[in-house]
Amino acid sequence: MKIVIVGCGRVGASLAEVYDTAGHEVIIVDEVTSAFDRLPSSFGGSAIRGDGTDEDVLRRAGADGADVFLALTEGDNRNVMAAQLANEALGAGRVIAKINDPVRATAYAELGIATLCRTGLMMDAVAEYLGLPKTDLPGMLAPIGHHPGGHHDDAGLRTTQLPLPTSIGGAAVPSSASPAGPSSVSSAVPASQPTATQEV
Repeated sequence: MKIVIVGCGRVGASLAEVYDTAGHEVIIVDEVTSAFDRLPSSFGGSAIRGDGTDEDVLRRAGADGADVFLALTEGDNRNVMAAQLANEALGAGRVIAKINDPVRATAYAELGIATLCRTGLMMDAVAEYLGLPKTDLPGMLAPIGHHPGGHHDDAGLRTTQLPLPTSIGGAAVPSSASPAGPSSVSSAVPASQPTATQEV
């Protein structure tokens, strides 16, 4: 399988190593060259420095027609943008976006993007360890709807207004809840062997 991973953080690098070792064609994209230090020296896939939300970068990296596309950066907005490109422009088979905000994870699943919400997964892991009931927060959500379209802004990007749920797990979502949130950049952890990368 051809597997494209956007974001070479701890999860992205770990998955890239596992899938590469299993014999899959792995392409991993990150904006920060030092992020690739997380990859082992034995990594045989392609490490591409570039913006995973840029369609041209993804095409030049070879992401067209990927069997699997994983958007795993630390930014929900970047992950959704990359996943939407994979769904709508690159013809990816299965697309998953990591979304930290459970409200947004549900909303994007309703718009046709499979989401992985680590907040829900971690809360359930803690509850299970403590012998408590699991939460009703999403962990992994399959796409349950489709993107209704939208319009292109002046930069040529497709935009759309997202409907947000009014409750999750029986708890009301404050009306001030916003789908926009801060993005953070994870810092790279040096590895013993540098990995060669190419810039697109």
